[in-house]
Amino acid sequence: MNIQFLGAHNCESQSTKFVSLLIDDILAIDAGGLTSSLSFEAQQKLKAILLTHHHYDHIRDIPALGINFYLHHATINIYSIQPVYDALTAHLLNGELYPNFLKKPKQNPTIKFTIIEPYRSKQIEGYSILATEANHSVPTVGYQVTSPEGKTVFYTGDTGPGLADCWKYVSPQLLITEIIGSNRYEEEAKRTGHLTPSLLKQELVTFQEVKDYLPQVVLVHMTPTLEEEIKAELAVVTKALNSPITLAREGMQLNL
Repeated sequence: MNIQFLGAHNCESQSTKFVSLLIDDILAIDAGGLTSSLSFEAQQKLKAILLTHHHYDHIRDIPALGINFYLHHATINIYSIQPVYDALTAHLLNGELYPNFLKKPKQNPTIKFTIIEPYRSKQIEGYSILATEANHSVPTVGYQVTSPEGKTVFYTGDTGPGLADCWKYVSPQLLITEIIGSNRYEEEAKRTGHLTPSLLKQELVTFQEVKDYLPQVVLVHMTPTLEEEIKAELAVVTKALNSPITLAREGMQLNL
């Protein structure tokens, strides 16, 4: 299983992009930095997209991907929860801001959207997909993706503290989760459903208590201007847990 971090931040600039992950060139999770990171040829290799929630930085590239697939007379499958579908149809693919590729062309719509249910495993393009609920400011799911070879990654999506119940359902070799800022923003992170190094440590301690191991951990959704503070505080967490934690960067690839 090859995992590419197309986008790894919560702010966009020349060197940072919104969160988007790509697995084995065919399965994407979230669409914040999807089209800007892939050639037209690479986009046409996509078979499915999993969306965690409907905040703009996670769904932004769906209209752009829609027009690219429409012009190629191709279709793309998108999977997520009902609130994501509602947001796309109301705000982005509403026929005014952008064409509704969920219904266009009429005979064979460019985007085919499937509503998923948390905690019910689903086969998508040969992968076993399990959605689990996360603790965020809007309805959000994370995804455990298991390849046909048995390699497993779990991406929480945007989440705040309180993942103990979630840990019961997943057993990843690689855990991708978020961190938005340094510890001085802890109260704001709790309020908005995000993690800081100290809050992340608590969640990883709970993971170890529930699962009796710690997987490889990679973090996304960082605020770029706070990365140096985050790195320094994560070094303390890494030492305390005796387990490495990596900040993702755009273009980074991992193989399981």
